[in-house]
Amino acid sequence: MQADGDMRKKAEDALRKSAAYGEDFNLDEYGVGATEVPYAEKLTELAEEDKRTLLNVGFTPGEENRSGSLIMIDNAIAHTSLHNSDAVELMSLRDAMKVHGWVRDYVWKLVKPDADKYTAMSYLQEANGYFIRAPAGKKSKMPVQTCLLIGSKEVSQTVHNLIIVEEGAELEVITGCSTKHGIEKGLHLGISEMYIKKGATLNFTMIHNWADQIGVRPRTVVHVEEGGKYISNYVTLKPVRSIQSYPTVVLEGKGAFTRLNTIAVAHAGSELDLGSRVIFNAEDTSAELISRTITTGGISVARGEMIGNANGAKGHLECHGLVLSDRGTQRAIPILEANVEDIELSHEAAVGRIAREQIEYLMARGLSEEDAIGMIVRGFLDVGIQGIPDELKADIDATIAKIGENAI
Repeated sequence: MQADGDMRKKAEDALRKSAAYGEDFNLDEYGVGATEVPYAEKLTELAEEDKRTLLNVGFTPGEENRSGSLIMIDNAIAHTSLHNSDAVELMSLRDAMKVHGWVRDYVWKLVKPDADKYTAMSYLQEANGYFIRAPAGKKSKMPVQTCLLIGSKEVSQTVHNLIIVEEGAELEVITGCSTKHGIEKGLHLGISEMYIKKGATLNFTMIHNWADQIGVRPRTVVHVEEGGKYISNYVTLKPVRSIQSYPTVVLEGKGAFTRLNTIAVAHAGSELDLGSRVIFNAEDTSAELISRTITTGGISVARGEMIGNANGAKGHLECHGLVLSDRGTQRAIPILEANVEDIELSHEAAVGRIAREQIEYLMARGLSEEDAIGMIVRGFLDVGIQGIPDELKADIDATIAKIGENAI
C-alpha cells in the first residue's frame, strides 16, 4: 500500500506527539516486529506450547467448528486456512488488495492515520493484518478464528484488519491476542475497520491474554448501515501492563443496532482504560453498552459515550465495577450527548465492593467464602458469550477462582 504524500506528512507529525490520555509508550524502546516468520501449512505442525497459547484466547488448533483460521506472529502472517469459501473470504490484507482493487477504497477510511502516534506508526509501516469478507446474502454457520501473537522480545506489533459483511450476510469472528511463552515486554498496535452493510450482522469476540509488561493500543471504528447489527464481546482477564481501547460504532443507517460487552479484570500493576462510543447518525437506531470490570489491585477506567444525532434513537449505557482490593482503583465515566429533540439515552453506573450479606447468604448454603466470592464474580462477569472452546472456559474459571481466593 503506497502512502499518500499529504497523509504521510500528517502521520509523521502525529508520530511525534504524545498520547492524549492514559499511559504513553516511548515507541523508540521497541524494535519493529519481524515481517517474515516460519509459515505453518497445517496447525498440527505447531508446538504444543503454542497450541495451548492459542486455546487460551479461543483459537482451536484442531479447527473444530471453525470456517477459517489465520495466525499473525509479530508483523507476519504465519498461517491461513479456509474451509467454507462460499460463505466467507479470508486472507491477509495485503493479499486482499492484490486480489480486489476495490479493497483500497475501504482502507484507512474509518480510522484516521493521524489520529494519534500509534495509528501513525501503523500507517507509516504499512501494517498488514487480516481481511475477512462475507459475500452478500451468505450466512456462515461457523465462526472465523484469528490470532495475533507477539513472538519476539521488546518489539512493536503493528496490525491493520479489515472486515466487510455485505448486504444480508451474517458472520461471526473470534479473535485472540496473546504472547508466545517467554515474551514479557512488547507493544501491540491494532487498527481495525469494519463495515456492516444493509441488513447484515457481525458477531465479533475479542479475547486478550497478554504478558505482564505488554502495552496494547487497539484503534477500531465500525460502520453500520440500515438494519445492520454489530455485536461485540471484549474480554481481558489476565495481568497486562496497559490497555487503552475505545472502539467507535457509527450507526449510519435507519434501524441499525449495536451491543458492546466489555469484561475486564485489572490486576496489581495493570492499567486498563476501556470503553466504547456509539454515534447515532440515523433514525430509529439503538445501542446497548455493557461494562463489567473488576480491580484486584490495578487501575480500571470504564468509559462509555453515546452521541445522539438523529430522532428516534435509543441507547442504554451500563458501567458496573467491583473493587476487590484496597490497592485498586475503579472509575466509571459515562457520557450522554443529545443533539436532537426526539431521543432517549440513559446510563447506569455503579462501583463498589461485594456486599457482605451476599457472601454470607451463599456460605449459609454450604459454600466456602472463596467459592462464594467466585460464584458472585462469575455471575457478575457473565454476559452470555457463545462459541468459545472448553479449554478457554476452564481457563476463565481458574482465573475467577484465583480472584475469589485472593479477595478473602
